[in-house]
Amino acid sequence: MTDDRVLLERDEETGVALITLNNPARRNSYDAAMRRRLGEHLDDLAMDDAVKVVHLRGAEGVFSTGADMGNAYAWYGDKARGGEGGAPGGARQRRRPSQRRRLGVDRRTFDFYHEFMGYPKVTVAEVRGFALGGGFELALMADIAVVAGNARIGMPATRFLGPALGSLHMFFHRLGPVLARRMLLTGDTIEAAEIAHLGVFTEVLDDDARVADRAAWWARKAAKMPADGIVMAKEAFRLVEQLQAYQGEEVASYLFHAFGTNLQFEDDEFNFVKVRAEHGVKRAFQLRDEHFEVPEP
Repeated sequence: MTDDRVLLERDEETGVALITLNNPARRNSYDAAMRRRLGEHLDDLAMDDAVKVVHLRGAEGVFSTGADMGNAYAWYGDKARGGEGGAPGGARQRRRPSQRRRLGVDRRTFDFYHEFMGYPKVTVAEVRGFALGGGFELALMADIAVVAGNARIGMPATRFLGPALGSLHMFFHRLGPVLARRMLLTGDTIEAAEIAHLGVFTEVLDDDARVADRAAWWARKAAKMPADGIVMAKEAFRLVEQLQAYQGEEVASYLFHAFGTNLQFEDDEFNFVKVRAEHGVKRAFQLRDEHFEVPEP
């Protein structure tokens, strides 16, 4: 089964494969099927001896806004399920996914990011427009990331699903504890240029139009390295990071995500799922931003 929302091009002459997230109507956000297709392409390329580098980008000038929040619970199999006694008239009442389902689904979800972080090829991210949520994680996990200075980055979903989202060890290791706390505890999105001086990304460019060419140049440059040398280096990098920064991460990320997103909301707290059901996704995002807007003194 094909999914034209994830496009793959191979260039055996250069050793570079190009993967394009092709869902521009949704700012290249992805649902479970789309991410599964991306994973299948990555698995195939991992075993392709003609490919040394994977260049990841988004269509129409946007990298990715991460998981599609228009169907947030669909990741867990969003079906009507009956509570005790059922609803009046025999209708089946919808309820939250159980922690059993959350843990099972989240474990598989984080397996995708673990595999990408330890991928046996050089990964190059071409980041423009937005890199939010899972898109932000992919940009941070890439070996080489070329980012437009005006690209918006962050984890805005923490504002309605809680701050225990994403690969927490990776955030603290790549961003540092101060910036990681700031971004996860506020849900702020910022321009990449604001953190260019921290060296989080390989390059942060003022000229958005140059990002694609620079990312392609880095991909060709990395592809000059011997293939087995790349694999050995990537495994060595993975070991060093596991020993120094990621101990326990394989379990901690999905565990905290599953528990941390099963929230109870007070009357004065913003409940995205409830607001989305009442007003629709677009209006829910507007109301979210209004709720979290605090004028600076």
